[in-house]
Amino acid sequence: MGTVTAVRETPRVAAIDCGTNSIRLLVADGSTGPDGRPRLTDVHREMRIVRLGKGVDATGVLAPDAIERTRVALAEYTALSREAGATRVRMVATSATRDAGNRAEFFSMVRETLGTDAEVISGDTEARLSFTGAVGELAAEDGPFVVVDVGGGSTEVVLGTRDPAGGTVTVEAARSVDIGCVRITERCLRSDPPTADEREQAREVARRILAEAFEHVPVRGARTWVGVAGTVTTLAAVALKLPEYDSDAIHLSRVALPELHRVADELLSRTREQRMAYGAMHPGRVDVIGGGALIVAVLAEELARRAGITELVASEHDILDGLALSLL
Repeated sequence: MGTVTAVRETPRVAAIDCGTNSIRLLVADGSTGPDGRPRLTDVHREMRIVRLGKGVDATGVLAPDAIERTRVALAEYTALSREAGATRVRMVATSATRDAGNRAEFFSMVRETLGTDAEVISGDTEARLSFTGAVGELAAEDGPFVVVDVGGGSTEVVLGTRDPAGGTVTVEAARSVDIGCVRITERCLRSDPPTADEREQAREVARRILAEAFEHVPVRGARTWVGVAGTVTTLAAVALKLPEYDSDAIHLSRVALPELHRVADELLSRTREQRMAYGAMHPGRVDVIGGGALIVAVLAEELARRAGITELVASEHDILDGLALSLL
């Protein structure tokens, strides 16, 4: 009697997000929940710091060693996805590649390594995908939601709701601005630790650039602030005093704004060596987490003033989940 091969009724998909600081992979199975909404079950989720956008703010090009670091990680992600049996894959490249004069070299590398093209998505598309991934597990009545993705080179602010009946996500406004943990560190925070003058300069830069986002995204009336990506989840881990990074403990944890400001000030005032002592700190974030924390602190000030927000909800689900859902 021949061997019977089981047929997977739901697709297994792979999503890859290549940003300014990190490249991340999600392999997940898609299914339909009892409410008729698509949902994901993680098979494999991974993040690696490759610093693709290092120096691009000053030089305008991607450094050869940064492209090579990204190629090595992408080759391993490609192998992992194929071994896991993913039948559909989507890769997006965000801020660093949008800004680079030699981005054709990067895309040629991706095509040869992954076997398909990476998409350069606009900041607004990035924001919408992040929103879709971030609010899927939150109660619809907690909306409207402000989802903020603080990346390495850009920050996305998006306002929207989720329908309580069908779960349909509606994005009402979104804006991407060119400020992120790598960009602001390279531009303003050069000392170790940053001087008082450097910190104040960075705050002014962050306030000025983020003001553009809030001009286009009317957050008054928003009820819940959701932060996604590594800067926010690392801040949450430090606030929770975790001995090591724990995604399950961080996901949907809540940090009151006074505690958020305390953690941000603490990280900004410490040296790289002192930041490395935090058990939950990824080595690749040590030199830029202060800049990211400063951006989050400015966002907290603005959201408290404009919308009366009192806490941050940290989500481990973001653009990767939005990408994977788009493949179902």
